[in-house]
Amino acid sequence: MPKIRRMGSKYPEGWELIEPTLGDLERKMREAEIDPHDGKRKCEALWPIFKIAHQKSRYIYDLDFRRKEISKELYEFCLEQGYADRNLIAKWTKPGYERLCCLRCMQPRDHNFQTTCVCRVPKHLREEKVIECIHCGCRGCASGD
Repeated sequence: MPKIRRMGSKYPEGWELIEPTLGDLERKMREAEIDPHDGKRKCEALWPIFKIAHQKSRYIYDLDFRRKEISKELYEFCLEQGYADRNLIAKWTKPGYERLCCLRCMQPRDHNFQTTCVCRVPKHLREEKVIECIHCGCRGCASGD
């Protein structure tokens, strides 16, 4: 996850409306990074970080694309400063990827048999009903669920 760059420039109009929520998510992210991971698998230690990064990106996405409450200038500012993931938001705008949890889940090179992640399979097509993604801990982000 890239560090957030704070420039000496002015914040765009409307920043004061989203700053408290982004500040809360940043505090949660710092707590998740510091949280001890004794007794957890190596991959499980990163799941809270992925979840919070997803929440930040989804918050910015919802404000711009769904509710139309922020300006394009503020949206671009948030992307440039690292508050949201530009590539993940780009995938959310495409059909079939509306609920994608992370970009690693759709990369075939990171999975067995060169396919996508098991969390991308709709629930009614799975043999096992409860499955967690090994990369991000997602239990199912297929848009058809």
